[in-house]
Amino acid sequence: MDVTLIPGCNPGPFTGPTGNNTYVIRGQQPALIDAATGAPGHLDAVADALAGAPLCRVVVTHGHGDHASGSVAIAARWPDALFLKVPWPERDERYRVAWRPLAADERVPAGDGNLRVVYTPGHAPDHVCLLDESTDSLFSGDMVIQGRSVVVPATQGGVLTLYLESLARIRELRPARTLPAHGPEIADLDALVGEYLEHRRRREAQIIAALDSAPQTRESLVASIYPALSDALQFPAGESVLAHLRKLHDQGDVREEDGEWRTQRSSDPLEDGNGR
Repeated sequence: MDVTLIPGCNPGPFTGPTGNNTYVIRGQQPALIDAATGAPGHLDAVADALAGAPLCRVVVTHGHGDHASGSVAIAARWPDALFLKVPWPERDERYRVAWRPLAADERVPAGDGNLRVVYTPGHAPDHVCLLDESTDSLFSGDMVIQGRSVVVPATQGGVLTLYLESLARIRELRPARTLPAHGPEIADLDALVGEYLEHRRRREAQIIAALDSAPQTRESLVASIYPALSDALQFPAGESVLAHLRKLHDQGDVREEDGEWRTQRSSDPLEDGNGR
């Protein structure tokens, strides 16, 4: 595939110094992967990459604003383009374009080939990766970022168990090339996924250790696990901690009472089953 990375021109602490990575795929059916936020510089760069060719399709990896909100501006500039994503109704209605639903394992024409849809929920309920099987290249959206972890926003559709399952799914693909939505190209996806899984295991152990010592609120857990965290990062840290707590709750390891979380092990000997 003839692929050009187009920065989204939406810099920030989570999007990076030049914003999201979006990708133009040139060929008989030019396509754009991810819509960024509609910044004029991004639209102009997409037009330059197309070199006068029409934009046939925009494939959005998931409905978070930095990936999907630019769809409205793109539709205004290329009114014949099709917009495709896995449905997330409460998000999709924010971006007034005619979305065509994607399904797992669907083949989407792009450039001179096709992209296979790999459904990877967890970071968001509608998240997908896109695999070019002809070159063994994976457009990985927000699944992985070189050099830092991915937030699992628990109050905004994120589910840690699903995210971990999706990490295993893309690891099994063993792509030769991984093109993420943030940061540089990933040279060794297998190694990075291994680091991610170990990071999540360590974080879970920290949370269990803290709850073993005393019941905790989400806020007190954030303060103990991230003691020097800036104000700007308090919210995403809280989201990730809550994602871990919900996973542990689903496993039967912790419970919540009146806003406090505690392990399921009880200090009451009768509840412990000791009877002494």
